[in-house]
Amino acid sequence: MANKEIKIDDLRPADGAVRKTRRVGRGMSSGWGKTSTRGHRGEGQRSGNSRKPGFEGGQMPAYRKLPKLKGFKQINPIIYAELNVSDIEKMDEDTIDIGMLKEKGLFSQKYQELRVLGNGEIKRKVTVKARHFTKSAREKIGAAGGMAELV
Repeated sequence: MANKEIKIDDLRPADGAVRKTRRVGRGMSSGWGKTSTRGHRGEGQRSGNSRKPGFEGGQMPAYRKLPKLKGFKQINPIIYAELNVSDIEKMDEDTIDIGMLKEKGLFSQKYQELRVLGNGEIKRKVTVKARHFTKSAREKIGAAGGMAELV
């Protein structure tokens, strides 16, 4: 059985994957007769009715409540300090990372990671350690002979 050749007429869905469609309104003995899963009275029982997605029975739907809740807050957000390539050019250090910037007092302790942006120009060789570099920042640091290290 393991080495049996598979043919197109042998292919079929897995057991239980395909169910018969429910044919409603075909008499009481079918189990789906007369009211056909619609109940006895009301809007949903009438023909031509289809409830809109998100309808919650007249209750204010969740998607209409959300603007009142002012969106969502991330539980543990990463707070990035952003540094431009032009700012790196002004510094005297050869190695720049978030710890060094906090020690010098350029960024407060609330910042956890460093993002380097590509605004400005750089002409000196420097090693920058950060969580994220924009494409232009990485190119400018590399062109000046420096290194952009992801932390």
